[in-house]
Amino acid sequence: MSQRRVVISGLGVISPIGLDKDTFWNNLLQGKSGIGNIERFDCSAFPARIAAEIKDFSASDYVARKDARRMDRFVQFACAASQMAVEDAGLQPVLNRVRERTGERTGVIIGSGVGGIATFEEQHKNLIDKGAGAISPFFIPMMIPNMASGQVAIMLGVTGPNSCTVTACASAAHAIGDAFRTIQHNQADIMLAGGSEAAITPMAIGGFCAMKALSTQNQEPLKACRPFDLNREGFVMGEGAGVLVLEEMEHALERGVTPYAELIGFGCSADAVHMVQPDVEGKGAAAAFRMAINDAGISPSAVDYINAHGTGTRLNDQMETTAIKEIFGTHSYQMAISSTKAATGHMLGAAGAVELIAAVLSLVEQIIPPTLNLEVPDPLCDLDYVPLKSRQKNLRIAASDSLGFGGHNAALVVEKMR
Repeated sequence: MSQRRVVISGLGVISPIGLDKDTFWNNLLQGKSGIGNIERFDCSAFPARIAAEIKDFSASDYVARKDARRMDRFVQFACAASQMAVEDAGLQPVLNRVRERTGERTGVIIGSGVGGIATFEEQHKNLIDKGAGAISPFFIPMMIPNMASGQVAIMLGVTGPNSCTVTACASAAHAIGDAFRTIQHNQADIMLAGGSEAAITPMAIGGFCAMKALSTQNQEPLKACRPFDLNREGFVMGEGAGVLVLEEMEHALERGVTPYAELIGFGCSADAVHMVQPDVEGKGAAAAFRMAINDAGISPSAVDYINAHGTGTRLNDQMETTAIKEIFGTHSYQMAISSTKAATGHMLGAAGAVELIAAVLSLVEQIIPPTLNLEVPDPLCDLDYVPLKSRQKNLRIAASDSLGFGGHNAALVVEKMR
């Protein structure tokens, strides 16, 4: 039986540098950053006081006010990005016209690394200040990570495969990979897949500060995240959502859609080394790349661009460089690689989706977004990381990798439509 091919027919983005796909992409290419001083709460006692917050977002632009009040911010982001992706793919008329039949063949997998931590903090305060009777009856369904997938399905009326991945910063990449397999295995024709996160809260920032994972360059927020730079010293938290419409190729073409790209490979692995520190030899990340490339049926030398995990932490960037060299060999020095986290911040469970969207748009536009703040290259990170400015390049195949606490690794490969 021939393998079902999967294309990307719609994109939706809520990010610190744009509340839609086009604004996000244009700002990314122009080197704009969404990182600044945290305004959502008083963080004066925290070592890290900067983040990439989303400003001017109104959930009622996408869902009814009553429904929005019963959603954590991460669920609101997911619904917004999903609605945009559906509109971008031209799917709404299809869902409206044959709702029941299409609904059974349309599913949702949206990951989140942290879920509704803002709701948890708010309701815990109610418990301490006012007692158990003050806890909202919506506390649990607002908090749990799977509610993004659940609420999106309710919003769209789709009853096909529905799930949630929780693999820290690899959550969205795993969600997209699982959705890819779902279509390949003929369990659905259309899948909405991606990730959402809203963890710029006192407990989340405080927790990462306690781990000494965050950049403390508070005086220069725009310079604080420095992927692959010698002077990098931690990541900067971001928030938002990215959702892609994945669709069986013939299904998309029959309804007259011009897909953005074809998703051709997925791989995942475990470091099995440490709770939070990556394997310094990069074996797990390399294994995910190897599996994705083999799944795509291509040679490593066919990959033109990698949107890297590139967090700006000392261990990650060095390890990721090592992993790329192991898989791509001498071709590592011919490929273009960039990290977009210096613009968006680290969006945790949403990162893999937003970064894959950047890779897909790179194929469409034939231009690579830059790695901001890469001013003093680390000698141990000696590949072409497209520093400071975007670059025109002939691209056919791109990859994106995501690496999460617990040793979770995932890689995705996309190809330009021919």
